[in-house]
Order: sequence, then structure tokens, then C-alpha cells
Amino acid sequence: MTEPVLDPTAGTAGRAGDGRAPAGKPKRRFGGTHAQIRSSLRFYKVLAYATGIMLLLVVVEMVAKYGFGSEIVAGGGAVLQFLPEVVAETAGGVNLSTAVLIVHGWLYVVYLIADFRLWQLMRWPFGRFVLIALGGVVPLLSFFVEKRVHRQAEEDLAAHPEAAPRY
Repeated sequence: MTEPVLDPTAGTAGRAGDGRAPAGKPKRRFGGTHAQIRSSLRFYKVLAYATGIMLLLVVVEMVAKYGFGSEIVAGGGAVLQFLPEVVAETAGGVNLSTAVLIVHGWLYVVYLIADFRLWQLMRWPFGRFVLIALGGVVPLLSFFVEKRVHRQAEEDLAAHPEAAPRY
């Protein structure tokens, strides 16, 4: 009977600070450092909530417009008014219906940039990018998608501390 050959490096892989992956576990490659990823994750979180709130306001605007034939106007005699479309143009004040649509559109563009940046740094498959992007299209979905994406990113970072040093 032969004795197994002992590897002098066995048991040393994966120690804190040595930069090597634990034995039997493939090293995960990120597109940035843990700090860059966490910063991108915070930016994505803020944009996910802002986009979700604006999308809910778009739903309110659409219900007012298509359900009641009204525009939402701020000012022009009252703090907040629901006026018929024809009257809203001449009532003075700010047409919030149009403002909400414009702000949501541009905010969604910035949300896509935040989504892309996080996806790029995490090096996830393209399908995940598309799923995250859809979170800003369906009302209330961005809140659930953000929570799930945040959890998955944190789990990935915690599972691969050896991938932190990049430079």
C-alpha cells in the first residue's frame, strides 16, 4: 500500500489576504473592485427606487388621462387640479401629466445606465441585464428586482472575497 503524497500548499489556499481562491472553488472574476461594485450597486438602488416611484406616478397620470379624460395641473388657481385636456392648456400652472412623463423617460435612461454599469462590473449573463432593465417598465417590479439584484450581488461579493484586488 502506498501513502498519499502530501501537497505542501494544501490547506493554505483561500486564507484571508493571500488572494487565492479556496480549494475546489473556481475564482470569480469581476469587472471592478468590490468598492466599485458596491458604489455601482448603491447608484442602481437609488435609481431603481426613483424609477419605481416615477412609474407609479405615470400610472396615476394614465388613469387620470385615459380613465377620466383629465390632465393633472399644479397651480393656476389651486394647488392641484384635475382638469379636462382642453382646459388644462389654458388654465395656467404647470401640467404635471406632461412633466411626469418626461421625467420618467429620462430617469429610465439613467436607470438603464446604472443597470448596465452594475451588469458590466458583475460580469453577469446578458439575460440578467435584460431582466433588470424590465424592472423599470412594469409598475412595482423595480422594487422587487432591486431587492433581488442587491442580494445576489452581495452574495457574489461575499462568496468571492479573493476577487477584490484588481490593480
